[in-house]
Amino acid sequence: MKILVLGGAGYIGSHTVYRLIEQGHSVVVFDNLETGHIEAVHPDAKFYKGDLRNREDIDNVLDNEKDIDAVIHFAANSLVGESMTNPLKYYDNNLNGTKVLLQSLVAHNIDKVVFSSTAATYGEPERTPILETDPTNPTNCYGETKKSMERMFYWVEKAHNLHYVSLRYFNACGAHISGEIGEAHSPETHLIPIILQTATGKRDHISIFGTDYNTKDGTCVRDYIHVTDLAQAHILAVQYLVNGGKSDIFNLGNGVGFTVKEVIEKAKEVTGKDIKVVEEGRRAGDPAVLIASSDKAKKVLGWCPEYDSLDTIISTAWKWHSTHPNGYSK
Repeated sequence: MKILVLGGAGYIGSHTVYRLIEQGHSVVVFDNLETGHIEAVHPDAKFYKGDLRNREDIDNVLDNEKDIDAVIHFAANSLVGESMTNPLKYYDNNLNGTKVLLQSLVAHNIDKVVFSSTAATYGEPERTPILETDPTNPTNCYGETKKSMERMFYWVEKAHNLHYVSLRYFNACGAHISGEIGEAHSPETHLIPIILQTATGKRDHISIFGTDYNTKDGTCVRDYIHVTDLAQAHILAVQYLVNGGKSDIFNLGNGVGFTVKEVIEKAKEVTGKDIKVVEEGRRAGDPAVLIASSDKAKKVLGWCPEYDSLDTIISTAWKWHSTHPNGYSK
């Protein structure tokens, strides 16, 4: 297959490109490099630099690449905190960018899209594990824009017969098994890389926000999923659409939760480093437990996570962070 990956220089996008190429597919990457890294783009992928909000940029790609089978859409801003202080940036990039993309896809008769959504669409869950049929009441602007993007796909399908899969995933983590690419955000907001930056000496300590939750050790429980397993789910979703599957929404997670303290202890074990911990008060809006039910993705898409142990997740992340302490910067 020939796949266009939007945001293919970003964390999850770049790992998906690697996985596609490893499986023999042809890949075109489109990214504005605002948060992505050109160094993360697989050398065998064809790269276009452009902004999704500029119709000419995406039209140029689709005019040149005549035989695209499907699109995987990662291109979006994704920092929860920033979305609350700068919501218009998120409406502009996430929603406006997706609107322009859909206009171009309709014009070029491309009718299959796999969309990178988020567990943030659920907001405060009513139960765990979370099911796809549970209410979506986002508690932040990032989640709200992703929910709106899902609805945009829904209505465009009604009007133009465009088929889509929306993948709502939980805490993406880990790095490519080779250690060639990994997680490099600025600022970094994800737990595992922050812990590992403490192990490399880039940070003085790791903060635990809240130790009085109703969990086994008082810290928040989250569902961590290896980035390569996420990548594989996107590929399976493309194949599902190509084989005539109907538009649908799937959760992606391991279905197992680990507390913040458990993740820190496992990181100490993997790295052999003493990681300084500072306990602080709760952050507003942090649910005690977030765990996904991925039964639907396993049943319908045939998805089977390979790298689902916490040891594997942290070991692959450590392979990347220990050899790239400054991310992609030299």
